[in-house]
Amino acid sequence: MSKTSSMGRGIMAVLAVGSRHGAGHAGGTVADIAAGLGKDRSQVSRYLRGAEQEGFLTRINQRTYSLDWSVLTDAQLLTERRLQSDGGMALDTLARQTDEACFLGVLHADSTVTIGESVPTSSNLVGSWLGRPYPAYCSDAGQAVLWEAAEAEVRTVFADVAFVQHGPNTPVDVDDFLARREAARERGYSIVDEEAEPGLYSLAVPVRDFKGDVVAALQIVGIKDRLEPRREECAAALVAQGEWLEQRLGYQPQD
Repeated sequence: MSKTSSMGRGIMAVLAVGSRHGAGHAGGTVADIAAGLGKDRSQVSRYLRGAEQEGFLTRINQRTYSLDWSVLTDAQLLTERRLQSDGGMALDTLARQTDEACFLGVLHADSTVTIGESVPTSSNLVGSWLGRPYPAYCSDAGQAVLWEAAEAEVRTVFADVAFVQHGPNTPVDVDDFLARREAARERGYSIVDEEAEPGLYSLAVPVRDFKGDVVAALQIVGIKDRLEPRREECAAALVAQGEWLEQRLGYQPQD
């Protein structure tokens, strides 16, 4: 007797339909899925009907099963809520561990926007950045939110952007930005050293969701003279909280 549960068999059917979508097909019939799984058609028909009843599949005609994309929509909404709630927990933990201002930023067009923050009074940073945009080419979150974007995509994002100098080390053009991002990838986190403004220093990591997409950047921002000497210690805490937040969003690293 098979040791696979009825739920497991239903998931197998859903994944089989998903694989057909990935191969460019609209969906699959019972015969298509049965052939792909090497299972009896009557068994597979039961799996597919069960998955349809649970809302994972829909029928686009009498014979063809397709993924019900409302499941993905619901998962995306849940991710957004968790990014706010669990992101807040990650920020508070990171701020407590490092005693520095910590932020969560997202990409919006060619800028990054802060959606979460935790700022200890001892950080000496004044004012809130919530909802405020800053040019992505030199912002604390810029390299991290574009961490996995293809070079062509990065060039498209900055196609109409003038690289105005905001600090003594602001990138001069998109090639400069790409070179700094490549160094950040090798390091495992970005360093933005007086790029956004004089005297300001920051570290950031990308945050991925259940699809493996980068949806935000987790950042530590502080006065250079105070944060730079503690870079390795703070980076370790940053990476750990970034990984925790990714787990909460359902990200599963590929081996």
